[in-house]
Amino acid sequence: MIRADHSMTYPLGTIASISEAYKNGLLTVKEVVSAHLDQIQRHDDKIGAYQTVFSEKAMQMADAADKSIKAGYRLGPMHGIPFALKDIYHLEGTVCTNGAKVLLNNQSTETGTVVRRLIAGGGIILGKSKTVEHAFGGWGTNQQMGTPWNPWDTKHHRIPGGSSSGSAVATSAAMAVFGIGSDTGGSVRLPAGFCGLTGLKVTEGQLPCDGIMPLSQTLDTPGPITQTVTDAIILYEVMQGRSGADIDHDMKTSQGLFGQAAQGIAGLNVGVINDTERAYCTPEVLSDYDRVLDILKSLGARIEVFSAPFNYAQCADWNGEITAIEAYNNHGALYDDHEALLDEDVRKRVLSGKTRLAHDYLNLLKQRREHMAMFMSSLASFDAIVTPSMTTTAPKINDADQAVAPGHFTRPFNYFGVCGLSLPTGLSKDGLPFSLQIIAKPHDEAMCIRIGMSVESALGSIGRPTL
Repeated sequence: MIRADHSMTYPLGTIASISEAYKNGLLTVKEVVSAHLDQIQRHDDKIGAYQTVFSEKAMQMADAADKSIKAGYRLGPMHGIPFALKDIYHLEGTVCTNGAKVLLNNQSTETGTVVRRLIAGGGIILGKSKTVEHAFGGWGTNQQMGTPWNPWDTKHHRIPGGSSSGSAVATSAAMAVFGIGSDTGGSVRLPAGFCGLTGLKVTEGQLPCDGIMPLSQTLDTPGPITQTVTDAIILYEVMQGRSGADIDHDMKTSQGLFGQAAQGIAGLNVGVINDTERAYCTPEVLSDYDRVLDILKSLGARIEVFSAPFNYAQCADWNGEITAIEAYNNHGALYDDHEALLDEDVRKRVLSGKTRLAHDYLNLLKQRREHMAMFMSSLASFDAIVTPSMTTTAPKINDADQAVAPGHFTRPFNYFGVCGLSLPTGLSKDGLPFSLQIIAKPHDEAMCIRIGMSVESALGSIGRPTL
C-alpha cells in the first residue's frame, strides 16, 4: 500500500499533517506539490483521474506559498495544500467540460464562491478531475471521456463511484491531498465510499453553488472528499468562508467543530436500518455494518431500529425524478441533438425528464416538502441514523447496471435535504472498501462529524491502495 502514516516529513499525507509540517519547517510546499505531480505523472495514464493538470501553475503557486509561509504570512491549515477540483466547477480562464466531450472548448469566465474561498485559504489546484457527464450518474462511468479506475483494484477496472469520480480517485491514489466534488444524489458520498475515503454531504443550501454547473438546483450541494474526518472539518470550514486564523485557533484549542468532534458518542440515540432495507445489501456489507454497530454500542451509543415513513427505494426514485426534470431544463438542448457525441447512459437519464409536465414537477416539489416534514417528525427522537453508504462494494465496470442507480442509501437524504458523512470502515475479502453513512438533521453537520470521528478513532485507517 501507499505509505499510510502521516509523519511530519511525509509529503503525501493529510491536510492536517502537511500543514503541521509546513509550520515546523519540515516540508516545503514545493516538495509536497512536486510529490503529487510525480504521482500523477507515474499513475494517471492508467488511473485516469484528471481531465486537465495545471503542473506549471501549481509549481508557481507552490513557490509563492513557500515564500509567504517562510516570511511569516501563513494563511491557515489550507495554505499550500494541493487538491483536485471536479470539472463542473468554473475556474476563470480554464476549460470546464462538465464531463462532456462536446464541451472541450468551454472556457470559464468566472470563478465561483466556493473555489474563491479555497484559493483564498491558500489551496493549490493541481487540475480539474474527471466526472460523470453533467454529473448525472452514481457509478462514475463516462463513455466519451473515460472512466477513472478505482485504485483499490489495478488488475480489474472497477467503478470509482460518481459523479465526483476523479476527485475521489485522485485523493485515494495520492494524486491529491483532497478532492472537491458535488452531491445531488450521493455524488460525494458514493465515490468516497467506493474509494475508501471520507465524504461530507452538507445540508441543502448550506454552501453557495454559484460558479458550479447546475444539475438540479433543488438538490445540488458542494462538498469535500478527504482522507480523514479532521480534514473534512477543515475543508467544511474553509468552504463556509471561515478565516484560516479562526480554523487554526479552533484546532489548537479544541473549540468549535473540532471540540464537538472530540465529545464522543456515549448517550446518543442512533437509528439503524430495518429488515426491509437490510435486504438490499450484500451479506458482506451487512456483516461489516453490524460489526460497526457493535463498536457504536461499545462506545456508549443507544442503538434503535429506525423506520423512515417511506421506503428508501421510493425516496431515491423521487430524487431521481426531480433531478431528471431539472437536468433536462439545464441541459436538454444538448441531449436533444442525437448527433452529438454524448454518453448514451446519461442521455437516457436527462431525456427522461423531457416528457414531464409542469404540474408533475410542481406536485413533486409540493410532495417533497410534505415528505420532508414527515421525515423530520420521525427523526425527532434520534440524534442520527447510520446506514451502509453502498449496498455492495465496487463492481467491475462491465457488471455495473446503468439502469439501476447505486444510491439506494444516499439519494433519499438529498431528497430530505439533510446532511451526511460517509467514511471507510474496512476492506472486503477482495480488498475493496466498506463504508458507513451517518445522517443527521439539517444544519447538524457537527453531529455527523462527531460520530464519524468516534468511528474513525475506533477503527483506525484502512490505508491507501497499492498502485
